[in-house]
Amino acid sequence: MIAKELLSEFVTPLRTSDTANKALQWMEIYRISHLPIVNDKELLGLISDSDIYDLNSPEEPIGNHSLSLSSPYVFEDQHIFEVVQKVSDHKLTVIPVLNEKKEYVGLITLQDLLVGLAKVTNVEKHGAIIVIEMNIRDYSLVEISQIIESEEAKILSLYISTTTDSTKIDVTIKVNQDDISRIIASLNRYNYIIKHTFLDNSDLNDFYKDRLDSLFRFLNT
Repeated sequence: MIAKELLSEFVTPLRTSDTANKALQWMEIYRISHLPIVNDKELLGLISDSDIYDLNSPEEPIGNHSLSLSSPYVFEDQHIFEVVQKVSDHKLTVIPVLNEKKEYVGLITLQDLLVGLAKVTNVEKHGAIIVIEMNIRDYSLVEISQIIESEEAKILSLYISTTTDSTKIDVTIKVNQDDISRIIASLNRYNYIIKHTFLDNSDLNDFYKDRLDSLFRFLNT
């Protein structure tokens, strides 16, 4: 999935003729803290709610002020993981998207990004989740895949979580089966440590909610 497939259908950019009040109203409506300012197809930069409060001129056009704007953006053909990285690096609630000519084509909100992540990680597909704890030096995707596929299952998604100052990692795997007893038994035979399993819909919903809430908290710190 790439950036142009994630564009918001609702949130529009600011123009230099828009007032600070209008910008704050839009931010409140869409529950975001940033908006791009665009002149025709040129991205002038991102303005935050704290920037607007500093203006102290709510009814004046934004273009009347000398603004020091940040200019993070992604290109429309960049992968969703690159978009996540840019949003995370700059702790943004929206990210502008440009075409190859560096013309503004739209923006991606956190909500759009989360919906996209849900699709690429197969959240909507049935299956159970297994979380394995292991030393990073012992990680082998080939071996884990072979064990799971030997039980006639397929990996729908897999990602690795690391901890600062630790050699331990969590390998989170979603498989296309609800009954994972045979998979667990096989992993145990190979001395894998099963840290968590999520089997029914309520457990999975709690798992996804926890992960999305964690992402929201991280991006808003």
